[in-house]
Amino acid sequence: MNSFGRIFRVSIFGESHGECVGINIDGCPAGLPLDLDDFSIDIDRRKAGAKGTTPRKEADIPRIMNGVFNGKTTGAPVTILFDNTNTRSGDYEKQRAVPRPGHADFVASKKFGGYEDFRGGGHFSGRLTVCLVAAGVIAKKLLDNIKVEAAILEIGGEVDPEKGLQNAIDAKDTVGGIVECRVKGLPIGLGEPFFDSAEALISHAVFSIPAVRGIEFGTGFSAAKMFGSDHNDWIESMDGKTASNHAGGIVGGITNGNELVFRIAIKPTSSTPKIQQTINVETGLVEDFSVKGRHDLCIALRVPVVLEAVTAFVLADLMLLEQQISRTIK
Repeated sequence: MNSFGRIFRVSIFGESHGECVGINIDGCPAGLPLDLDDFSIDIDRRKAGAKGTTPRKEADIPRIMNGVFNGKTTGAPVTILFDNTNTRSGDYEKQRAVPRPGHADFVASKKFGGYEDFRGGGHFSGRLTVCLVAAGVIAKKLLDNIKVEAAILEIGGEVDPEKGLQNAIDAKDTVGGIVECRVKGLPIGLGEPFFDSAEALISHAVFSIPAVRGIEFGTGFSAAKMFGSDHNDWIESMDGKTASNHAGGIVGGITNGNELVFRIAIKPTSSTPKIQQTINVETGLVEDFSVKGRHDLCIALRVPVVLEAVTAFVLADLMLLEQQISRTIK
């Protein structure tokens, strides 16, 4: 439900307008140097403030509650909290009767009998991605020389993000985008056939990022238009180096030593100022509706660092399973 991983296991908790959000990380090896400065770069990359992002700003200073002593991890679970200090819950009290199109409001109310915290999307909110980023910071430190990097490829179909954003601004609407992740330095042998393939585990974690609508590895859907002789990656050396990388670094569910490459599709922000229609659950009638409050124009702008994070903790878990990371850091 709210946990992922077998050895490096993360458990996420909290709501958008609750007291705090947080992450618990079990299985982190002992002896890893860790302090607040380690989190600052990636946390700042996720923050709002740039063009196209929400006006809601949080300090997002991590509070490490346990699992770290004298500047190093102890081997016990690491719990990190982020306080919610800039909430405007009244924006959501007023619209309780009209579930927002594209959001989890309606299904969450049905599933949890109306007991869910609906403010700001509650436990379904992108606010919780700050917790994923924190787990990713630790995972990246464990991965050491393995480099995980993500970047925006396009916004609203435009390779120039500024143009894609401006198109949405001119339309007084929201917009989506494509984000690509590349990982260099992976060893051969991570992942298992079928249900625990490297692609399956990465995809599972990636879809924990709100607004993700698709994923493709290597050439992805373009492979359906290719001949096998063109798509096959010819092996050139005993270390697994291939002449091309149409597979995206994974064959048979197992990493092959080449660069891991995949892309994700991010939907337009559901909270658009455009007039839409939705059901009024009190009257049973469909009515006009417009989302009020503070929202991102384009969620994709803040996704790269989150994508790096979930990729990193999947890979850290796989490395620990293969005993390529020691349970005690020397």
